[in-house]
Parts: sequence; C-alpha cells; structure tokens
Amino acid sequence: MALRMNRAAAAACLALFASWTPAQAQVQAGPGSWSANQTWATDTANGGALTGYYYWPATQPVLDGKRALVLVLHGCAQTAAGDVIDGTSDKGYNWKAAADQYGAVILAPNATGNLYGAHCWDWANTNRSRGYGHNAVLLDLVNRFVSNPQYAIDPKQVYVAGLSSGGAQTMVLGCVAPDIFAGIGINAGPPPGVTTSQISMVPSGYTASTAANNCKNMSGSYAPSFTSQVASVIWGTSDYTVAQGYGPLDAAAMRLVYGGSFTKGATSTVPTGGTNTPYTDANGKVRTSEISVSGMGHAWPAGSGGQNSNYVNATTVNYPSFVMDFWFKNNLRVARAAPPTMSSCSASVSGSTVTVNGAATVAGGSIASYRVVLNGATPVDDAAAGSGASFSKAYSARADGYYTGSVTATSSTGQVSAACAIPQFLVGTAPALLPPAGLAVGARTANSIALSWNAASGATGYNVYRNGAKLNASALTSTSYTDTGLAASTSYSYQVSALGNGVESALSSAVTGTTTSGFVCTATTASNYAHVTAGRAHNSGGYALANGSNQNMGLNNTFYTTTLAQTSAGYYVIGNCP
Repeated sequence: MALRMNRAAAAACLALFASWTPAQAQVQAGPGSWSANQTWATDTANGGALTGYYYWPATQPVLDGKRALVLVLHGCAQTAAGDVIDGTSDKGYNWKAAADQYGAVILAPNATGNLYGAHCWDWANTNRSRGYGHNAVLLDLVNRFVSNPQYAIDPKQVYVAGLSSGGAQTMVLGCVAPDIFAGIGINAGPPPGVTTSQISMVPSGYTASTAANNCKNMSGSYAPSFTSQVASVIWGTSDYTVAQGYGPLDAAAMRLVYGGSFTKGATSTVPTGGTNTPYTDANGKVRTSEISVSGMGHAWPAGSGGQNSNYVNATTVNYPSFVMDFWFKNNLRVARAAPPTMSSCSASVSGSTVTVNGAATVAGGSIASYRVVLNGATPVDDAAAGSGASFSKAYSARADGYYTGSVTATSSTGQVSAACAIPQFLVGTAPALLPPAGLAVGARTANSIALSWNAASGATGYNVYRNGAKLNASALTSTSYTDTGLAASTSYSYQVSALGNGVESALSSAVTGTTTSGFVCTATTASNYAHVTAGRAHNSGGYALANGSNQNMGLNNTFYTTTLAQTSAGYYVIGNCP
C-alpha cells in the first residue's frame, strides 16, 4: 500500500474553536447506525469535496456527561464505505461496538483528491498549515460536529486514529492541532519529515528527535497543548510495507514533544497477539502506549467481527476497543471526580455464616455498589453486596477453613475505590493442615517475581496470595510460582497456603518482593553538539544541558566532549553508568 505526497496549491486558513458548556445528565440519543454518505467541505488544494460517514450512538456518554468524537482515517487503497464502516458481511474497522460502549460519535471520511489513484491522505506534504489540504478539510469536519449542540461533543474529548497514510496523517493532525486532539492513535504511520519513498525503511540519521522537532515546528503557538495530549502507537511485526521501526520511533518522538522524564512501564499481553508497553510522565500519568502485534502485516487490527481483507485484520487485536479504553482512562483534559474511599470493612463469623460489613465515602456523589471478594474453601465474588454509605451482608453455608477478603466501592459516576482488605479469619474448626514453610523470593524482572516454598505435609495443592488477594484460579501442584504482569520498581507482599481434603490452611508468613526497574543504563561519549542533535541534551543560551538532570556540559559545539549516562528514560547525567 503506497503512501503518496500531495503537491496541490494552498487553501484559505481555517479557525477551529468551539465553546464548552457544562455537562448535562442526558444527551440526545442518536440513531445507533451509520449515516448515509455525507458531503462536507470543499478541498481547494487536492480537489473535490470531503465525503464520508458518521456514527451517532443511541447510548449515553460515559465521561463528564458529554460525547467524545473520534476521527478515523483509512489507509491508501481503502475507502470509508468499503473498509471502515460496518458492511453487510463484516464490521469494517470495528468502531461501532466501541462507540456504543463509550457513547462516542465516530467520523469516517474519504481522502479527497484520490491522490495518485490510491485514496491517500497528504501526510507528506511540506505545507503543514491548519488551513491547507487535508488538514483544512478534516479540521473543518471536526469543527462541524463539535460546534453542533445536538451531538453534545466535548471539545476536551476529541481524538484521531488511522492506518498507514491515515496513521501518518493522524500524527500530522496531532502535531498541527494539539489543542484540538486530546489523544491520537497511530497505526503503521511514518512520522513527519519522511518522504513517500522512505516508508519501507527508516532513513539514515532520522531519529525520534528529528520527528519530535518536526512535530514541534508544526504546532506553532499551539505547542502548550502538548502537555495534556496522549498518544497510542501500534504496528505489526510482519509489516513490510511501512518500516516496523517507525512504531517505537513515533512513540518516542511524542514523548520528546510532551517533554520531561518518562518511566517505562511493565509490558503486558493484549488479547489475540499483542504486547503493550506504557510510559508514564513525571506526574505518574500514562502518556504513550506502544503495541507490537505478533505476526500482523500492514493492516488495521479490527479484532473479531471486523473485516479480514484489504489491509484490515480480524484475527488479532481489537484496536478500537484498546485505544478507546486508553484514551478514556488517560484523558488529561477532563476533570474527573475523585474515587470513593473505603472507610472500613470487616467480617464476622457465626457458625457457617460470614457477615461482611463495609462503609465508604465519596465527595459530591453517592456509592452505587459494593463488591465483596472472599478467598477460601467456599469463595465469594459479589458485585452487588449493597449500596449507600454502608452495608452489611451475610453469606451462609461457608465451608470450614481460613478465609481472606476485600471490599471495594463504586461511585455513581463509575469510579472505583482502592480495596479494603479483610484480614484472615476462620470458619468452623481449624484444619489440621499447616501452611507451607520456607516461602522465598527468587528471580525478579521488571514485570515478574518468582516464588518458591517447601512442600507441606498432607497438601495436595497450594494457593498464592499477593497483597492478600489470591492469584491462581486453580490449585497449584508445584511448590513454585512466577507472578507476572507487574509494575516495574514496585514492592509486593506474598503469602502461600496449603490445600488438602477440601480445606485450606492458614496463610504462611509474608515475604516481600520488589520488581527491577527494567532500565539498563548506557553511556555515550560525544561532542556536546552531537549530544544535542541526538536528543540527549538541549541548548540553552549557547550551553549544552543534559536532558533530565539539566547539568551544564559546557559550550554547545563540536570542540567540547562529554560522557553522558542515561540512568532512566529521557534522564541523562554527566559521567559513566554507576
């Protein structure tokens, strides 16, 4: 699938502003179906008028009482009707389900001009103004919906995502209009400054710093809005159309654009073939996400039910579902209500009946529900244990044995409290089975901790608990376990119990394991000018300052040589690695 460059003439400038009004309890329900083909703005640069479709859900929005707006951009050799929206035999890019879940409006336009006969977006055009070419008609389209009150769009919840030339155009729009787009989703998209002849290989000397500088130059006076934008990037490990190296490069470039230091999070598995690596900023906020999809070629990852042809893949990750969750959880522009706080929880035993009590508070709202989880011989997972300021609920016919548990509260706005732990308690007669001895922490990585323990006499299996919550779904038969999917540089408390003859022993003594940072320090010796050019340092008044630590390295020229050690993501100090 080729990505081509437009060379048409300039268009009139576009102003895109929309006023925000307070959230309302209910917004107008849409038809819950894709529209007929629409005709929007005229593209004076590429020719023709922007056409396409929109989806207006019948469901209510889930964040701050107003709808999100998502602009979805197809790739070259694709069309909105043929590949993006729902068809008679498949769900296209598979956006409808995500739109219904979040109450979001989806826009699916066709690239104007039919550049080079391949329906490409003009991402590689050297004219980056907001009023030229595809930038102009797409920003006009967004403004039409944001400024129309019937759709109840929140300007703080506007997003854009696309594949291939649409992914590259997504990055262009995120850079040109960071004030408009709170989040972007780049799928196999070359970054700004790359030409259409360089899509299959990252050019020599082109780095994340190159892309970041191009992006910042495009933003102009709108650059301050980068402080509240988030970015998701996804690519396939079998993509030989757009270089796979552009994926992590795009994400690294956006982190440089956002500024400050970042911490690489634990890599986790995404269902049906992907791995996700998040990065958090100095405030602990997730700002970028990188998904590598094993075995996927050059395609939009639609997930089950989506189209499975013409650069759309229905066998891997459901990217609309993932990226909507990413945007909504990490949106930095919408004020969020504070989650509830559990003020107390406890369990009392009478015979074989366990009564669980709990209380919670929440500012400016109410407690919609409590969830009770009991781990033991007869487990409980009750998501409707009560509501209001407090609750009390009895669970009868619990088998003899030791139990632990937790209670969480959910507010009327959907926020969930931290868990309140219920300490271990006994129902009936204490089992003769003793807890395992010798629990110890073994090998550790940035996202895993290995555990081992001694066999317990009479045990037929074991349970492992992390911070009081049981980890294994079924009994373990071995005396070892590796806990995965953990956060880097984080401590966890572990206990283990023995199982036998239908009872569970008490929990063992606790041990603490801490994951590693996952970052390997590297040192580079080069001229100060080279450090600045490579993005390890920055220029300030003619001096080179190390990124992160801001240590003064001397004059920013080729005559001063400095060794810089990168001790964490984006953080450099003068000297060698410790």
